[in-house]
Amino acid sequence: MNQILKFVDVELYYDHVYALKGVSLEVNEGETVALIGANGAGKSSILRAITGLRKIRSGEIHYGGKRIDGAAPDEIVKMGIAMVPEGRRVFPYMTVRDNLLMGAFTRTGKSEIAASLEMVLGRFPRLKERYTQAAGTMSGGEQQMLVIGRALMAKPRLLLLDEPSLGVAPKLVQDIARSIVAINRDEKVSVLLVEQNSRMALRISQRAYALTTGSVALSGNSAELLTDDRVKRLYLGGEI
Repeated sequence: MNQILKFVDVELYYDHVYALKGVSLEVNEGETVALIGANGAGKSSILRAITGLRKIRSGEIHYGGKRIDGAAPDEIVKMGIAMVPEGRRVFPYMTVRDNLLMGAFTRTGKSEIAASLEMVLGRFPRLKERYTQAAGTMSGGEQQMLVIGRALMAKPRLLLLDEPSLGVAPKLVQDIARSIVAINRDEKVSVLLVEQNSRMALRISQRAYALTTGSVALSGNSAELLTDDRVKRLYLGGEI
């Protein structure tokens, strides 16, 4: 299986406080890989390092066989990496349609953009229902669907998701989880998923890394980690 993303001994600091300490991980083509751990464990810092929003102090980040640490964020988007940030950052006064089209700002082919738009609306029927509605008037779960759809409009090879279930109603969490599985399967997009909902993350991913204070504490097959006593104790709140 070909690697799409590789971290090699990455260290990242905020001022003089380390956020990542010697982190190594990989994502293969076609995989969904989960990053689980408590707040402050370094999960989101990994996404910021990949996207160039934070410069690493040492180590290497490779994407598609090319070293990308040091590249500008807009260059990284053009390479085929799209990120859905934590907190559902929609453009609140713009319509659903215009929010989605903002995701295609690096693309020029009108027919291909139209095809992506049709795919996203098919994937998230609620967005089609609210196509001309201002994004800020939608529910939290609907806004989360919108930011995922907007990221897909960039036609990424690698999708980074930062806490997609945070603050979302339980029923819509299930819908979002199913959509992540479908995006990975049907659109052939590799996914790196940051989640505090560790059960959900482990159930929809193939592999996972458990982080503790900026380091990888455990890694392996997600189905096996779901039944691992250490994972149950540290990340799943006891028995499943």
